[in-house]
Amino acid sequence: MRYKFDSIAINSTTKKKPIESDKDTYLGLEHLDSGNLTVTRFGSEVAPIGEKLIMKKGDVLFGKRRAYQKKVAIAPFDGIFSAHGMVLRPKEDVVDESFFPLFISSDYFLEAAIKISVGSLSPTINWSALKDLEFELPSRNEQKAIAEILWAAIEAKKSYTRLLDLTEQLVKSQFIEMFGDPLTNPMGWEVTTIGGLSEILTGGTPSRTKPEYYEGDIPWVKTGEIEQGYIYDTEEHISEAALQASNCKLLPINTVMVAMYGQGKTRGQSGILRLEAATNQACAAVLPSEKYCTEFLYHYLQVQYEQLRGLGRGAQQANLNLSLVRNFPVPLPPLPLQNRFADFVKAADKSKFELQRTLDELEATYKALLREKLG
Repeated sequence: MRYKFDSIAINSTTKKKPIESDKDTYLGLEHLDSGNLTVTRFGSEVAPIGEKLIMKKGDVLFGKRRAYQKKVAIAPFDGIFSAHGMVLRPKEDVVDESFFPLFISSDYFLEAAIKISVGSLSPTINWSALKDLEFELPSRNEQKAIAEILWAAIEAKKSYTRLLDLTEQLVKSQFIEMFGDPLTNPMGWEVTTIGGLSEILTGGTPSRTKPEYYEGDIPWVKTGEIEQGYIYDTEEHISEAALQASNCKLLPINTVMVAMYGQGKTRGQSGILRLEAATNQACAAVLPSEKYCTEFLYHYLQVQYEQLRGLGRGAQQANLNLSLVRNFPVPLPPLPLQNRFADFVKAADKSKFELQRTLDELEATYKALLREKLG
């Protein structure tokens, strides 16, 4: 049957002005992850400013501001939620409680809701428009059966995600076992600097006034892409003319990349190019060298992330620079030992690839079932 949204959901608008104790049970839109109904982080260092929505455990939280980010989650406890979101509860005579969060997080609902967003800088969904949107829903019995299958798929995805995380932790543990704690260097390895191992350079940004510069096929790395770890492609590609007209240089495969700028956790992250690419001025590129194994240096920088990140300088935003990266200390174990570690990483990556493929298949099946039942 077809229902208006206000026949499906209750929009709870009860608010309160936070007090100090509310900081521990506060959820903002920044705590919600696209495509993940589970909240994994929460809280604020101080009591949030301004009135916030009161949420109850089990409520469905929907980011109405910049809804294109598709942030939907289930409240893990009683607390307060950003006024830039909505606190939704099911009308159980129409929608099954277990099916409701799956419906709200579906592309079927989100794409319809996004279309009614208003505003250019921070498009927002208003309840006055949302409540009149109409949606087709299966019967409650069918909803319950669908929800049982989908929640099983979600739990399976969580299990595979945990296995991926454990594999990543295993690699880090193996690094420490083979090379020791980088801070104390208990094995007494020779210590040099990144600059002592290899040439380090950075890139540039081709003029944005020339669109043709961004119509080429040369991958162009930005700091956010370094967080991927292994970089197989980039969001933007530049032309040969852009390469010649800017400070960009074509970097070889296996270049180790370091994010020198970036908000959040970006600064200090490292990655490895798996293709030839150029980069902007916010990244440092450590060119491949015979003095070290690329996998060793990359994982060393992963282990030393907090130490490297902590070197950032600047009053308004702490950034790294080429000199800081160039002079960052690094131990130099025997190359055969580094290569043994690289072999271990290769085997772990093969396992992660299989796990990720299964995760992708589960996600595709999950979305296909939702599309089949909801349109």
